Amino acid sequence: MKVPGSSYLTALFFMRDRLGQLLDNAAVFRYHQLRIREYGTGSAGALGWHPEGQLIRFQRLAQIGNLSHHSVLDVGCGYADLYPFLRQRFAGVQYRGIEQMQELLTLAKSRYRHEPAVTLIRGDFLREPLPRSDYVLASGSLNYRQRQPDFIYRAIEKLYAGCRLGLGFNLLSGEPEAEADAPLAAYDLAAIVAFCKTLSTRVVLQEGYWNNDFTVFMYR
Repeated sequence: MKVPGSSYLTALFFMRDRLGQLLDNAAVFRYHQLRIREYGTGSAGALGWHPEGQLIRFQRLAQIGNLSHHSVLDVGCGYADLYPFLRQRFAGVQYRGIEQMQELLTLAKSRYRHEPAVTLIRGDFLREPLPRSDYVLASGSLNYRQRQPDFIYRAIEKLYAGCRLGLGFNLLSGEPEAEADAPLAAYDLAAIVAFCKTLSTRVVLQEGYWNNDFTVFMYR
């Protein structure tokens, strides 16, 4: 039996969720715009990273497998800093980055416009169709606070669906003191791993490499 007004309620819930997402994105944009002013365009600090922490997280994600001659999708790619890191270590890597903040993407495109192995796309990786890639990597892009309580699980499910071989991502297990004003979220490590195991029969957890941070690999 059709519930009177159900279409209206569905539309209302959709509009509320969409408004919440827009507000969440606006908070992230403001955060990075303030950090760009403080740390300078193109810096790790503008992305909310400590330079050493960014490098360590990249090193962990690169352990997902031999990425040589494979396609890699970097979701929330920022300045595409992951590309030169991978290029130095894996021959023939095909790098794809997706980023919704224009200020970050513009610089990334100017840096790598002559690199035939690089494709950069503007968009929200949770809403846009993703180019299917051998590996999908997410370094820090899932750490932002969201109003939707199931955000992280929907994100993991979508990103895993977009990979042919594996998904690697890092998350915070505790909010860093230095970023108390940042729109960041910490996650229950055990709950995240348990969810990942409902999607993949091979899930690998790495922790202890950086304070309040952990990395998960999910394989096909």
